[in-house]
Amino acid sequence: MARRRLLLLLKPFDLYPGRRSDELSLSRITNPHILDYLNSRCKVHQDTIDFCQTILQKKPIDWRPVLRSDLSEPIRNVDLVVTVGGDGTLLQASHFMDDSVPALGVNSDPTRSDEVEEFSNQFDANRSTGHLCAATISNFEQILDGILEGQTIPSILTRISIHVNSELLPTYALNDILVAHPCPAALSRFSFKIRRSDEPCSPLVNCRSSGLRVSTAAGSTAAMLSAGGFSMPILSQDLQYMVREPISPGAASRFLHGFIKHDQSMETAWSCKEGVIYIDGSHVCYPIQNGDAIEISSKAPILKVFLPSQLLS
Repeated sequence: MARRRLLLLLKPFDLYPGRRSDELSLSRITNPHILDYLNSRCKVHQDTIDFCQTILQKKPIDWRPVLRSDLSEPIRNVDLVVTVGGDGTLLQASHFMDDSVPALGVNSDPTRSDEVEEFSNQFDANRSTGHLCAATISNFEQILDGILEGQTIPSILTRISIHVNSELLPTYALNDILVAHPCPAALSRFSFKIRRSDEPCSPLVNCRSSGLRVSTAAGSTAAMLSAGGFSMPILSQDLQYMVREPISPGAASRFLHGFIKHDQSMETAWSCKEGVIYIDGSHVCYPIQNGDAIEISSKAPILKVFLPSQLLS
């Protein structure tokens, strides 16, 4: 039987400003608790990487570590991707994955409730949320064994497909997209309607606002929920959309927040000189301009992810 092949994708250390080598970022911090907290985060992340690598060395698999900042080509010829970091590392991995390879997220730096409570009056001591990460240092080997033995099955997550002027963008969103002016203080003008095949399911809605957000079920508990949206069942194939901060919506107000069913799409016409489609945060973005037609749907390759049990209950 062929040995299993695994890619270990790692969050870089330069995203932790508490490293002692980063004297410039530390020079203005005078609270010793903040310095201890930042250095603790760096150490915990390193300890998790070391632990995961030690476990992998004991397993009958071929594996290689890669920093997520070095990832530039589609992930091929592996049987499993393990990400060590948080949701951001898993999201970045998903942009290079098709529907054939499953992913397991390891939260390398979970939030500690006692720490948050102790320092709540001094600074934000939250660490990594790891909403989509099924593993931590405490259960990584157990979950990995279940995967290798075929006892643990990945879940199927919906992603967002985006066409601009009928051209498919190369990146699928696992969490959400934001269509907006590149300046956050500027007005966004656009129109949209929901369609099923060639039949409209909503009237044309003309918007002046701060942008349009569309999320998957996996992303519905992130920015969408913070903006007043709904948390969706994690395995839902529908998308949720919301017009952000609409100006004088009038009779169209009931169409400014709703769902794009799995057999529907949203057709959007952009009416500003410039704009940007942000995918899963701010790092992946595509420019748009006046007159561009944007089609948004869930007709994207699914992603297989081993999820925390609480998300499936």
